[in-house]
Amino acid sequence: MKVALGRIAGRREAAALAAGLRRRGARVVFTNGVFDLLHVGHLELLEKARAQGDVLVVGVNSDASVRRLKGDGRPIVPLRERMEMLAGLKPVDIVVAFGEDTPAAIIAAIRPAVLVKGADYRADQIVGADTVRAHGGRVVRVRLHPGRSTTRMVRRARVAARAGARRR
Repeated sequence: MKVALGRIAGRREAAALAAGLRRRGARVVFTNGVFDLLHVGHLELLEKARAQGDVLVVGVNSDASVRRLKGDGRPIVPLRERMEMLAGLKPVDIVVAFGEDTPAAIIAAIRPAVLVKGADYRADQIVGADTVRAHGGRVVRVRLHPGRSTTRMVRRARVAARAGARRR
């Protein structure tokens, strides 16, 4: 089943879209994250997630949630722009924000057949895994390439900025 929506949705709309797609036989896949500064690691995760089913729903932490999880100075890119960037990527069908510190509630609302996270998470750390398995779904951990992270990009940018400031 080919489905390509590329749309930003609220929680209720995303849940309704996912339910309708499931009724039509689509396998709904869910992944989530901050997606602050998009990099190739993000794209690899999204491509691998999309390959697990017919529709990829991406949950994105709200700005307030990111600040609570990552500290002051994050996110660098505001929520709306992060969502627009994700919605424009080929593997992504639906983008939905969540304001909680974990995606548990949005996973329960979406009811994906497959929950995808990076293999940097241990199986017992994956929020929503029990919910997905309870309705017959599965959890997939995808291998990531080391060193590809927004935190590392921010650190490198700060070092470069300090070095540039010293040269002046």
